[in-house]
Amino acid sequence: MNIDLEQIRNHFKKDHFATENDVVIDSVTADCVVCSIELNTSHRNSVGGVQGGAIFTLADLAFAVHSNLAWVCGEDVGVTVGQSCSISFLKSTKGNRLTAKSACLFKGRSVSVYRICVEDDLGVPIAEMLANGFTSVKL
Repeated sequence: MNIDLEQIRNHFKKDHFATENDVVIDSVTADCVVCSIELNTSHRNSVGGVQGGAIFTLADLAFAVHSNLAWVCGEDVGVTVGQSCSISFLKSTKGNRLTAKSACLFKGRSVSVYRICVEDDLGVPIAEMLANGFTSVKL
């Protein structure tokens, strides 16, 4: 598979919720997708912590990119959507940036499983998501 980072970024610009909340795609390989978010006041909840939805959105984009990588790169494999996701929030962050790294645990013809680990720029694990995807034959 020929991975073109700019092609992938251009495709996922259409994910308006993630991009309008400042999530960026940093790097992509067949084995790992890295996305990040520079935290600002719009990502904070009422007590000053990072809003869980911001953390989930970051992890969800890493999952979306990784699970659809072959399709976005032109392979006729169908589109993968989230079937179920479970996220555990481990710790609040004192950092200014969060990074999500994905790993594929299983990729079948129609079902896949990914682990997405979120950590801050201080190296502290913040959350872990387990995401199950379902791949349809066509959109």
